[in-house]
Amino acid sequence: MKQFYLTLLLLVTAVCAKGQTFTGKVTDTDNAPLAYANVVLLSLPDSAFVTGTVSDESGSFTLQVASEGKQLLARVSSIGYATAYLPCNQSDLGIIGLAPDTQVLDEVVVKGDLPKTRMKGDAMVTQIQNSTLAKAGTANDVLSKLPGLVDDGSGLKVLGRGAPEYYINGRKVRDASQLDQLSSDEIQSVEVVTHPGARYDASVKAVVRIRTVKRQGEGFGFNNRLYGEYNKQASWLEQFNFNYRKNGFDLFGLLFYSDSYSWKEHRTVQNTYLDKHWMQDAWTQVNSRSHSFTGDLGANYVVNDNHSFGATYRISHQLYGRDRTFVDTDVELEDAFYENSINMGQGGSGYTRHTADFYYDGKIGEWSLDFDGNAIWQTSDADNHTQEENTDAGGTLTERTVTTLSNTDYTFYAGKLVLERPLWGGSLSVGAEYGHLNRLTDYRNPEGIIASTVDEIKEGNAAAFAEYARSFGKLYAQVGVRYEYADFDYTLNGTYMDEQSKVYHNVFPSASLVLPVGKAQLMLQYRSEIKRPSYSMLSSSVSYVNRYTYESGNPFLRPVLTQALSLMASYKWLTLQAGYQHIKDDFFDTSEPYSDADPTIALMSKRNVPEYDALFVAASAAPTIGLWSPVLSASLSKQWLETEAPSGKVRLDNPLFMLQWDNSFNLPAGFLLTAGVNWMTPGESQNTRILDHMWTVNASLYKEIWKGRMSFLLNANDIFNTQEMNGLLYTGSVRTLHMFNEPNTRSVSLTVRFKFNSAKSKYKGTGAGEAQKDRM
Repeated sequence: MKQFYLTLLLLVTAVCAKGQTFTGKVTDTDNAPLAYANVVLLSLPDSAFVTGTVSDESGSFTLQVASEGKQLLARVSSIGYATAYLPCNQSDLGIIGLAPDTQVLDEVVVKGDLPKTRMKGDAMVTQIQNSTLAKAGTANDVLSKLPGLVDDGSGLKVLGRGAPEYYINGRKVRDASQLDQLSSDEIQSVEVVTHPGARYDASVKAVVRIRTVKRQGEGFGFNNRLYGEYNKQASWLEQFNFNYRKNGFDLFGLLFYSDSYSWKEHRTVQNTYLDKHWMQDAWTQVNSRSHSFTGDLGANYVVNDNHSFGATYRISHQLYGRDRTFVDTDVELEDAFYENSINMGQGGSGYTRHTADFYYDGKIGEWSLDFDGNAIWQTSDADNHTQEENTDAGGTLTERTVTTLSNTDYTFYAGKLVLERPLWGGSLSVGAEYGHLNRLTDYRNPEGIIASTVDEIKEGNAAAFAEYARSFGKLYAQVGVRYEYADFDYTLNGTYMDEQSKVYHNVFPSASLVLPVGKAQLMLQYRSEIKRPSYSMLSSSVSYVNRYTYESGNPFLRPVLTQALSLMASYKWLTLQAGYQHIKDDFFDTSEPYSDADPTIALMSKRNVPEYDALFVAASAAPTIGLWSPVLSASLSKQWLETEAPSGKVRLDNPLFMLQWDNSFNLPAGFLLTAGVNWMTPGESQNTRILDHMWTVNASLYKEIWKGRMSFLLNANDIFNTQEMNGLLYTGSVRTLHMFNEPNTRSVSLTVRFKFNSAKSKYKGTGAGEAQKDRM
C-alpha cells in the first residue's frame, strides 16, 4: 500500500501559477453547451498565440495567462460552427454563442451537410435532437442505429471493443432498464468513446455518454410509459417518472413494474474423446416468467454555478421468478446407443437490491471538484428441483430427484474524487478511487450428489490517475496514466485459501490525438487495459445444471491484459475505423470430465488462454436524402488464435463480417417508418466457430399527437424469425460442443407514452467503484 499512497500523493499535487485568469461558457444558438470547443487567446496587435484550451462537458472553460497587462483577443471555434472573436476586457467572458457555419452547411438551416456524427475530444458525437432518431422509441432503440455500435445477438457492442459502459448526463447506468426507461426524444446527443481516458477504470473497454435535452420551466412534471409485447406469450411493463423543480431544487423519482416472459430452445451435441468416444445429443427447452419492481427517489440542489450536491436511493426487488426446463438427451458410446435421459426441472429465484448514491460537484478557486459515493446491499436466492428419468440400452428405468439451493449476499461501498484545473494552456485532471466488496455464497445439494460449499470473497480496489489535455493549434492531445491496486482474499468452507488469494499492482497508460484535415477529422488512440474476472467466475462451488453438465468457477483465473490501438476518420456523413488489439490471458469456456468414474459428466468452467492478436475495420455512412435517412454500417473482424481441440491444435482465424442497414422515412401526417436488416457471416470469435449466416429484419411505426405529449410506437422484431445460431465451441483437448440455438426473438410490441412538463433531473453524480459493480 505504501506504493499506492506515494503514487496518489504525486498525482494529486500540482503547482498553481499566478497571473490573469479568464473564464466563460460556449453554447450553440439553442443555448445548449458545446463541449470540446477550442478557445485560444491571441495577443494584439500581432495575433500571436498566447495559450489555449478546450471547453469541458458543460461548455465551460478556464484560461490562465502567466503575466498581466497584455491586450488579448479570444478566438472560439468548433466543428460545424462559425468562429467567434471577442476582446478580453474582463476576466469573465460570459456566454459565447456560436452560430452554424454557413460555409460548412452550404445553407443557413441547420440540416444540410453538418455531420450527424463528428469527432470531438475523445469521442464520436452523434446529434439526436431534431433528427429522426429522436422518434426511435427508447435509448436502446437509438443506440442500435448509431455508427460504431452493433447488436451481435448478445447485446450492443462497440465495434472492435466489446460491451461499453453507459452514462446519462455523467451518471453511470447501473442496470439495463435505465436505458429502456429513457425516451429517445429526451436525448440531445450520444458520444461513443472507443478508448476511454485514465479517469475510467482500466477494465472499461468503451464508453457511451448520453446527454439529455435541457428542459425549461419549473413545477411538477411526469412521463408515463406503458409497454406490451407478444412473443409466444404476453409481457408488459408500466413506468412512471416524476420530477419537481423549483429554483435550484430538484426532486425526482421512478416507479417501475414489469411482468416479463422469455423462452429459448436449443440443441447441443457434445463429443467427448477419452479412451472411448462419447456423444450426447441434448434438446433443451426453457420457459421463464418474472415479476419485478423498481423504485427510485432522489434530490438535487444547485447552490450556484460553482456548487451542487444530491443523493439518490433505489430499491429493486424481484417479486416472482420461475423457470421451467425440459432436457431430452440421447447418449451414444462408440456410435452405439447407451442411454436416454429426461430431465424436468422447476426453479425459482429472487433478489432485493438497495443502492444509495450521493455526490458533490463544486469549484474551489481554479480547481473543479467532483466527489461520488456509492453503497450497495443485495441478497439473492435460488432453488431448483429436477426430476430425472434415465433409460439404459437394456430398457431399465431409473429415477432420481436433484435439489439445489443457493443464497448470495453482497455488501459494497466505494468513493471517487476527481480534481481538475487549467494548467500550461490545457487542462489537468487528477483523482483517486476506492471500493470494497464482500460476497458470501452458500450452495447446497441435500441429496449429496455434488458437494455443498460456502465461499467468501473479499476484495479492496484502489486507484489513482492523472490526465492532461491540450490543443496545439488544430491538434488536440490527451495523455493519461492510471494505477490500480487490487487485494483479493478467498475463503472456502471457513478456510482461507492462500494460493487463490492474490494482490495485483498495475499501471495503465493512455493517449489520444485528434487532428482536423480540411473538413475531415482524424483520431488516433492508444490504451492499456485490464479485464478482471467476475466474482462468480472466481467461485469454486460446483453447481448442478443437468445430469450430464456441472458448472464451476475458477479461483485461479488471472485478469485479461490488452494493448489496444485505433484510428478513426470522419468526413461529413462518412465514418471509417480500424483497430488492433494484443490480448493476453483471455477467458475461454473449458470442459473437462467431472470424474473418471463417469466421463459423460462435463464440468464447465473458465480458463486463461495464451496471448493472441485481433484486428477490425469498419465503415459507416449516414446521409439524408429527402425524406429518407439511411444508416449503413459494415465491419470486418479477424483474430489470430490457436487453441486446443481433440484433434490437436486448431487455428481460429477466419474473419467475421457484419452488416447493419437501417432506414427511416418521414411519411405524411407525421408518421415515421423505420426498417432495417442485420446480417452476420460465418467466421470465428474467441474459441467459437460460427458455421452459418445469421440475419434479422426489423421494422417500426411511430406517431405522436397533442404536440408530442402522447406518442405511439409499434415495433416488429425479427419479422422472418431468422435469428438463429449454429456454432462449434472448442472447450479443450477432450471435448467439443456443437450448438444450435433456435430463433426466439420474433415479437410485436406497442409502446404508449404520455408526458407533461417532463425533464431529466439535474443530478450530476458520476458513480464510484463501477468496475467492481459490473463484476457483481
